[in-house]
Amino acid sequence: MSAVALPRPKGGLLLAALGLPALLLAAFVVAAPLTALLDAPAAAGYDASRMVLLHSTLPRLAMAVLCGGALAAAGAFLQQALRNPLASPTTLGVEAGGRLALSLATLAAPGLLGWGRDLVTFAGCGLAALLVFALVRKRHFAAVSLILAGLVVGLYAGALSALLTLLNDRYLASLFIWGAGSLSQQSWEPFLALAGRLAVIAPAALLLVRPLGLLDLDDANARARGLDPGRLRALAVLLAVVISAFTVSAVGVIGFIGLVAPLLARLSGARSFAGRLALSVGLGAAMLLLTDAALQAVPAPSGAFLPTGAVTAIVGAPLLLLLLPRLAAADRAPVPAEPGAAAGGPVSGRRAMLALLLGLGLLGAALLLGPDPASGRWGLLSPALFADILPLRWPRILGAGAAGAMLGAAGLILQRLTGNEMASPEVLGVSAGAAFAAAIALFALAAPGPAVLGTAAVAGSLVVIAAVLAFGRRSGFQPERVLLAGIALNALLDAVVGLLSASGDPRALMLFAWMAGSTSGMTPGGAVGASAVAAALVALAALAARPLAILPLGSPVSRALGVPLARTRLALFGLAALLTAAATPIAGPLTFVGLMAPHLARLLGFHRPLPALLVSALAGGALLVLADWLGRTLAFPWTLPTGIVAALVGAPCLMLLLARRRHAR
Repeated sequence: MSAVALPRPKGGLLLAALGLPALLLAAFVVAAPLTALLDAPAAAGYDASRMVLLHSTLPRLAMAVLCGGALAAAGAFLQQALRNPLASPTTLGVEAGGRLALSLATLAAPGLLGWGRDLVTFAGCGLAALLVFALVRKRHFAAVSLILAGLVVGLYAGALSALLTLLNDRYLASLFIWGAGSLSQQSWEPFLALAGRLAVIAPAALLLVRPLGLLDLDDANARARGLDPGRLRALAVLLAVVISAFTVSAVGVIGFIGLVAPLLARLSGARSFAGRLALSVGLGAAMLLLTDAALQAVPAPSGAFLPTGAVTAIVGAPLLLLLLPRLAAADRAPVPAEPGAAAGGPVSGRRAMLALLLGLGLLGAALLLGPDPASGRWGLLSPALFADILPLRWPRILGAGAAGAMLGAAGLILQRLTGNEMASPEVLGVSAGAAFAAAIALFALAAPGPAVLGTAAVAGSLVVIAAVLAFGRRSGFQPERVLLAGIALNALLDAVVGLLSASGDPRALMLFAWMAGSTSGMTPGGAVGASAVAAALVALAALAARPLAILPLGSPVSRALGVPLARTRLALFGLAALLTAAATPIAGPLTFVGLMAPHLARLLGFHRPLPALLVSALAGGALLVLADWLGRTLAFPWTLPTGIVAALVGAPCLMLLLARRRHAR
């Protein structure tokens, strides 16, 4: 708890510490062209330096100040309304939803971008926020659950955006670069347009400041003063979504300004919400101006074209790690007792047989059913083509099944260990570490093959495993702290990957293709090796059935039953990370199979740890085999990436499962 004992800097000093360097850097950026402008009068004819200063550099710096202040205000409203110091447009997936909506509109209805760009972005941001709140409503909007749901929704939106970019790279590559948060300007028009939109909603924001300040009290005191806390929170969230939509529509996703600035304002000791809001706006404007001016001051040819949003995420993500000691353990929602979780709850043999038959039917369909390789007509594979086609299909199916089984087992371990049904292998940061290492290999080596990329991915995963567990060590590997460490590292590494991808290098599309998780290059030897690793790790996970049954009962009960908490948590987190690291080179970093498979196992009635683990592994394997089959058949003769198809098909199913569980209670 050393972070709590740190002296709190005064708000004015903090603002000066950020604002003065920002102004100095901005002055340095404009000094040379301004001197040239003063030396050469406008009547002397066309002057490139003058045009760049007046129509690019100055509008860009002004846009940085405006966007930084707006995003900081949105984050302050969200944190106050939700009473969550980690809430922001980035961590709740709001910005990712807006970016996805713009990508879809670019392809399906480009005419909307002329007059309805803000409406499209608002629709995406709003739907993402509604989805996040729907997922965590039954957990009373607990901080960790809210951030987990926001990460899942943001990753899902990013997966769909990546698939659209892969399929339409000529149309969306520039949109991807812009979506990473580019402040580059060619005139004053975008700045004036955004300033006008924000000025329209400013009165509503000012009217909400005083009522929101009363939310520092409990809800009973707020109601005694004539306020409706639920309606007030809804209005504040709506206002934050509108501000985020306007900003994303103008400049793309600027990561973590909405998280960092309000937190710094809170840590500075500002007591009232009005004071925190004003200080947040000033800090956000200074931070984004400082970051963007530093980028423009970089003496590299492409320095001015680097996406500012990705750079702010790289700077802001480590703050999540610094916040871990401040997160109260009581924020974790209690784990409900699951029916049949006790040792005496029998598993229905009929359900087990049904699951087995479904798995066998899916395996047969994946091997034999689909478009004919010659004519494209749907039907069963001709026996005459078995010798030519089956050697190409069975390695893909076996490799996908092995990767899915490992992800399903990892997901069940994490969900039972943390007591959070939104926990998945993606949130540990292991997948992001694999993607980061693969990106480094692609950009550093001349022509890395699949084996090199796979080795790099495993190595990157192991490094992130060590880092996450090192951050969780001081808390005895408390699940909330480990998950948040994974989320922070996930955001940091994703920002670095986004920075590399937005550099304009053609290898960015190669990185996209690898992250999409294609099994088309799976060899027989690789498939057999992956299945052997999966069998060994899942068998090792089966040995942990007893602690997986006891840990959800709580720390006091676990200690009373002789379970060493720190060592058991370390072993289970390490095992889940190893399962994820082994599966990521095959399936890609974004599949959500580890999130969905445990829910399918519970839906089938398997609640005891050992049967649930085995069925979750089988369900994960079945999901990836299904995704591989759909990827081969839906767009024949083209092949869609297995990992992205799994995410796109499975995530909506997961939402329906969660909604069904909520209504059933």
